[in-house]
Amino acid sequence: MSRIRCAVVGAGHFGRFHADKYSRIPDAELVAVVDRDAERAAAIAGPLGARAETSLDAVIGQIDAASVAVPTQGHFDVARRLLEAGVHVLIEKPITETLEQADALIALAKSRGLVLQVGHLQRFLLERLDAKRHIDKPLYIEAVRIAPFKPRGTDVGVVLDLMIHDIDLILAIVNSPITMIDAVGAPVVTSEEDIVNTRLRFANGCVATVTASRISFKTERRLRIFQRQSYVSIDLQARKLVAMRKGHGQPWFPGLPPIDREEISFEDGDDLLAEIASFVECVRTGRTPVVTGEDGRRALATAMAIGASLQESLRAAGVTLDA
Repeated sequence: MSRIRCAVVGAGHFGRFHADKYSRIPDAELVAVVDRDAERAAAIAGPLGARAETSLDAVIGQIDAASVAVPTQGHFDVARRLLEAGVHVLIEKPITETLEQADALIALAKSRGLVLQVGHLQRFLLERLDAKRHIDKPLYIEAVRIAPFKPRGTDVGVVLDLMIHDIDLILAIVNSPITMIDAVGAPVVTSEEDIVNTRLRFANGCVATVTASRISFKTERRLRIFQRQSYVSIDLQARKLVAMRKGHGQPWFPGLPPIDREEISFEDGDDLLAEIASFVECVRTGRTPVVTGEDGRRALATAMAIGASLQESLRAAGVTLDA
């Protein structure tokens, strides 16, 4: 097969980065950037040697694969049109607005034999950190993702804006059904929830607490995983994994068992490039994506259940979120 002909639909914050990565992949050819705003599309496409288009009709039939980087409200319609036209799709998270829409895209991709990959980017960082080698039957997981306020992304609450990253990671790590969700939070500077803490209990006994905030004074993205005789700390911002395990040799402190410590760091990695290169390879080979449509649906379903629990907690406190 010749180079995979690719397009980016949506010339906003994420679309700009997607287009740049396609232009760096030897097996991909960036054909076009599509956006209703012709000037915005041209500003991204021009320097990369691609066409700027304002309609999907201008590229359908001329591309093999596409990134969908439009606002979430447009994910379903754009991805459906592409899949119906035989185009493989990488769709930014969350996969869609509703579970029914996600189901329709998953079924459509399967019926056409097409790749449907969801942009839960930090799965690729965990792969590069070889995290699975250190994780074995977690008993407790603590996830924290906090950041200062930025206007971008406030069309949705912090669960779909930030927490969904950690939801996807935890679901992949635990690989067990959720049996209980309890969430609390508050709208502070927007009409949606800006800070949320949730507790998830899984059928295999694991418990996870997840905190997401977009109104903090600092930035932190960290996973802590506690297991029998081991502890793993993953700093997603510094791209560093530290694993501590009951081991052999001399103890660190008198009276305590010896601890083996391993540290892995990938400070200069490009996870988005890895994600898009993996997508292109899946299109070329037919390989199953690292993050499938089903994975994206599970993350969305969990996020929606967290949102429902949060609404219940807020109603008990006499607070309602804007519809």
